[in-house]
Amino acid sequence: MGRWRDGHGELVVGEVRVPLEIATSYRARTKGLLGRDAVEGALLLSPAGSVHTFRMRFPIDVAYLDRRLRVIAVHTMKPGRLGLPRLRARHVVEAGAGVMEGWGVRVGVEVGVVSE
Repeated sequence: MGRWRDGHGELVVGEVRVPLEIATSYRARTKGLLGRDAVEGALLLSPAGSVHTFRMRFPIDVAYLDRRLRVIAVHTMKPGRLGLPRLRARHVVEAGAGVMEGWGVRVGVEVGVVSE
């Protein structure tokens, strides 16, 4: 797994590879998807245990990951919501609403992160 830096990479879910933006600095995590109309692929926030969608323009899928990158919860959030903190969550993946199911992201699945 290792440590990541702000940048880009790929989210790997089984045979599916998705473009990934990686946000690890405080500034990048705070900005997240704010001010955007959509997300290409997914956004990884690390470290993170909860998210909110205040001031967001579109609904998102949120996957909470433990330290081994195993999915512990997946939720769809509308704009203007506050997600409950997940005690075991160490990372959060955000993507456009409805896409994670097609990628195979569900509770118990282990994902991979390949950074550039």
